[in-house]
Parts: sequence; structure tokens; C-alpha cells
Amino acid sequence: MPVVRLASETDVTGWRQAARALRSRDVAPEETLWTVDGSGADLFGEAAPAPAAGAPAFTVPKTFVDLADRVILHRSDERFSLLYRLLWRLSREPNLLHIHSDPDVQKARHFAKSVGLAAHKMKAFVRFRMVAGPDGLESYVAWFEPAHRVAEKVAPFFVRRFASMHFSILTPDACVHWDTKALVVLPGADAADAPTEDRLEDYWLTYYASIFNPARLKVGAMRKEMPKRYWRNLPEARLIPELIAQAEARTTSMVAQPHSEPSRRVVRAAQRASRDAPYDGQALSTLEEVRVGAQLCRRCDLYCDATQAVPGEGPLQARLMLVGEQPGDREDLAGRPFVGPAGQMLDQALAEAGAPRDQLFVTNAVKHFKHEPRGKLRLHKTPNTGEVTACRWWLDNERRIVRPRVIVALGATAALAVFAKPIAIGETRQRALPLADQVKGVVTYHPSYLLRLPDPDAQARAYAMFVQDLKFAWSLAG
Repeated sequence: MPVVRLASETDVTGWRQAARALRSRDVAPEETLWTVDGSGADLFGEAAPAPAAGAPAFTVPKTFVDLADRVILHRSDERFSLLYRLLWRLSREPNLLHIHSDPDVQKARHFAKSVGLAAHKMKAFVRFRMVAGPDGLESYVAWFEPAHRVAEKVAPFFVRRFASMHFSILTPDACVHWDTKALVVLPGADAADAPTEDRLEDYWLTYYASIFNPARLKVGAMRKEMPKRYWRNLPEARLIPELIAQAEARTTSMVAQPHSEPSRRVVRAAQRASRDAPYDGQALSTLEEVRVGAQLCRRCDLYCDATQAVPGEGPLQARLMLVGEQPGDREDLAGRPFVGPAGQMLDQALAEAGAPRDQLFVTNAVKHFKHEPRGKLRLHKTPNTGEVTACRWWLDNERRIVRPRVIVALGATAALAVFAKPIAIGETRQRALPLADQVKGVVTYHPSYLLRLPDPDAQARAYAMFVQDLKFAWSLAG
């Protein structure tokens, strides 16, 4: 029986080479023994054969390559044999990976999903502690015990997030070290090698306790997302039992607290802007008046089903104003514009365009979330012309108070609100359109439109144009 001795538990390259050689000789899965060097292989087994001379070349789907890269990181002893069994069967069943009821496919996908979850948990639950590094530099060390061997896979995430920080992440399987220039992977370590506390820990515990919201506590969901196996390495875990015990009393106390009242001047200005008041002569003078007034707005019926109005946010006198269509589900709950999936795509595009979001004013044409219920979901519904026209009064006040140099309309609804007429986006991209008071207008796609494109190539092209438009608008704003 051929015995394949891999160099390590995560020897992807070694497994690929051996699997290719075995398949070229059509060695059946049950005739092969996979082991890791030094783990106690069959002393009477034969060495794995070399690739067969003159064997025809073969290819496998990319989905299998991606699947194998994840499955090999699983802790199961049968992962190597499982993958070779799938590889061997693919030569006879080309569509095997599409048969989700197949036991081998099911097991491999389960392994891959478990590895992905372990990588997610590592990103969420690694806690660094500060230590004295080489030459007296600040360095940070963390100890983590992942469910599977994902330390090397997840390391680039921490490099991107903490690019300018010296850090080490120690795990039983491998240790990753980053010195701001090179990432080094070394053998695993022991928990005793990691620091147990640092001088910043008390600050972190105070912060964690302050952001703990007892009114939204769901113990079952919390323990599912943060299993107890991770608690021993989380400084904040020592606070959790007490915070849970106090949650009910704290919630009762929060509900009993009177809500804060806005100033009388702000309320009077907001009431003047209600549906029954005339439009002329009632201009608002501050963004705070817009914020409070929008909550009292009854100009259309969208307020009936929305959680709250979502006014714009950003610095006063921002050079560039972005106008979207309306708040989405996440924005309606948070009370802030562009914080959901479309907002994340917008943030990414702004970063690529070199336009810092914290220097922009971001708002929407319509301030309340228009939707229709579909089971437990609230599905977006496009505002009609009457609703856009009624809400334009708030947008005009934001524009007059902020006084941007350039206004970018994200999508057709925003263009209608900004230009008071329909605009063909495809025909007017990359153009500076005149508005009142020497302000320039630019139109482009709404990021949610990009998210809805089913074709990845079309989405990539549209996203590239979206970034170009934002870069053009930012340069136009000076």
C-alpha cells in the first residue's frame, strides 16, 4: 500500500503533488495511506509512487482547488483521504461537486464551512496585549486557540488591519509575526509563552462594559456567536456573567429614564416646517434643526412605517455632498445614512477614489425608509415623485446650510431630487452639470445598483466607473 508522508498538517503543496501522482497511476483511494511525517505511519507500507511517465494531463475545477485549500486546514484525520477520494472520483464523475446529496461532497463542504467559521472567530476574538519589543519598541502579542489550523490563512487580515504595528499571534499550530515589513510563520507555541495582561486592559474592560446594551441582550445568540471555548482568552469574558445578571435591572432603569428634550428653539423651527405650515419664509439655520425637524415631518406618509427619519451627516461646509435615494433597513434602525451593505461599498469606492468620507456630507433624497413587509424582511420600495418632491425641502435646507461646491446624485431618484427633473445617468456621467449658486452637479450609479448586478464582470466594470465618477467629483470640488 502506498504511504504518503506529508511535511506538515497543512502541507497543501505536498498533498497536491502526491495526489496528482497517485491519480496519474489510477491508484484507488482505498489503496492509499495518508499521514504526516512523524505521526506514526505504517512501517510496512510502500512509498508513494512517482507520477506515471507519459500519463495524460488532467485538470480539475477551480471549485475543487478552493475547496481543498480550506478542507486541508480542518483537524479531521480523514481530510487528506477524503480529498483524494473526491479527486479520484472527479475523473469518472465530472459533475460530482454539484451533487450536494453525495456523502463525500457533503462532508467536504461541512469541513470547509467549519474552517471558514474558525477563521471568522479568529478575526473576532483575538485580543492583543502590549509588551516591550526589540529596541524598546511597542509590540503586541496575542494567544489564540482556533478550532482548526487557520492561523496562517488569517494572518494577512491582521497585516492589513494593523499594518504599522509590530505584532505576534501565537497558536498551538503556528505562530505569525509581523514587523511592519515582513510576515513570518513559525512553529506553534504554548499558552505560557503569551502575556497574561497589560496596562491597557483596564481601559478595554471599562470600554466594553460601557458599550454593553442590556436592552438588546440575547444570551442564546451571544453564546452561539461567542462560544464559551473562547472565553478563557478574552479579557472581557470575566465581565459577562455580571453584565448578564444586571441586564434586566439596567433595562428597567433605562426605560424609566426620561428622554432628552431638544431645545425650544429647535422644536419651534421644526414645528414651523410641518406639513400644514407654508414652505416660504421658514428656512432652517442649523443641521440640528434639520435633524429634529425631520423626525416631526408629516409632509408625506412614509413616516408611518419607518422607525425614524435619517437626516444627513458630515462636516459643516463640506466641499462635496453625496445624495442617495433613501435610507435602507440598516439605516432606518441606526438613524445614520449609508451604514448597510451599500454604505460599505460606498466607503470602499471613496477610499479608492481618494475622497475621505469624514470630509463629505452624506444624505438622501428621502429621509424615511419606504418598504413593504415580506415575512420578517422589509423590502426596499422606490419612492415616487410626490414623495421625492415633498422631501426635497429638507434636502434644500441641508444644501443651503452646508454650501457644498459639488453635489453627487447617486442614482435616478437622487438625480430627480437634486436637478428637479429626470436625468439619464449613462449619458451624463463624468460631466459637471450646473446648479444654482455656482454649485456643480455630478450623477453616477447608486452603490445598491452595483450590488444587484448578477454578472461579476458587469459588476466589476460598473464599480470601476463608479470609482472614476467619485474621483472626478472629488477633483471638481477642489
